[in-house]
Amino acid sequence: MRVLIATDAWPPQVNGVVRTLTSLKRAARGLGVNIEFLSPDGFRTFPVPTYPGLRLAVPNRRKIAQLIEAAKPDAIHIATEGPIGHSVRAYCLRRGQPFTTSYTTRFPEYISARAPIPESWIYAALRRFHGAATVTMVATPSLMSELRARRFSNLGMWTRGVDTEQFRPDRAVDPGFPRPIFVTLGRVAVEKNLDAFLSLDLPGSKVVIGKGPMEGELKRRFPQVKFLGQLENGTLAAHLAAADVFVFPSRTDTFGVVQLEALASGVPIAAFPVTGPKDVIADNPIGVLNEDLRIACMAALQMSRDACRAFALRYSWENSARQFIQHIRKVAINGPCESPAAERMTAHG
Repeated sequence: MRVLIATDAWPPQVNGVVRTLTSLKRAARGLGVNIEFLSPDGFRTFPVPTYPGLRLAVPNRRKIAQLIEAAKPDAIHIATEGPIGHSVRAYCLRRGQPFTTSYTTRFPEYISARAPIPESWIYAALRRFHGAATVTMVATPSLMSELRARRFSNLGMWTRGVDTEQFRPDRAVDPGFPRPIFVTLGRVAVEKNLDAFLSLDLPGSKVVIGKGPMEGELKRRFPQVKFLGQLENGTLAAHLAAADVFVFPSRTDTFGVVQLEALASGVPIAAFPVTGPKDVIADNPIGVLNEDLRIACMAALQMSRDACRAFALRYSWENSARQFIQHIRKVAINGPCESPAAERMTAHG
């Protein structure tokens, strides 16, 4: 089966969506499914206001159609709600072709943090966007419950995985920082709530791995923090495994693949009790959730690194790919069902 995934998130961006999609492609290949991407590659792009390091494509209708028809996909999945995602959605609706989507980013919260736009307006737009899909895939049970409460429909579970060969405890290096080492990893941006971590009174060292628009400001405000910038592959794995606690201060992530990467490295988690952390950690002895993040950080120091590693071994990308494929088969050519959009178009002639 050939699957075409439309995504606005693509290298050189480094984020959970990009890591998820590239890992999905590798795992799906072993299950007999070939995944290709319709990405911003080949389109003119423009920088996102307030975030110049992030660029969005300016797709045109004809080229989108040409790329889809050249790919000859058996099924189409739309991974993001940006210009590429909207253009591919419009293509599918014009032709009555069913498709699936995934809800991976809390755009209402992200946008409202940067501009005076009510979250309810953005949720309404997203509900309309995903309402035409046969299945909208979400990563956690709590996110599914939340979206159902916001009147999203046709939701299906698609969890995440982790590369336990790349992220493992024996990769650790000695960074030469005073211990204990509290590390966070991800985009250095307002929605990641890094202030909640960096302002804590903690012993040892605080380390930030990643880049983003708030990096300069946070370096000025917190000169004692070690900012390592963007690390990748073995270097990233080595510094992650070197930490004593992984701090996840975000309140807006829908999952947080970095949590699994930390756990696979044998590093316990400290986080707020919100969607993402509470789904991954739950009652497992691999981290601490508390509205007082300092309490969570200090308590996480007592967690077993072996227990963290054992937990992460349960999350394979192959299992994640199986869930994805199960949903995508519902929209494959000659598949068992049609999307609500296709049914409406058929009904109206």
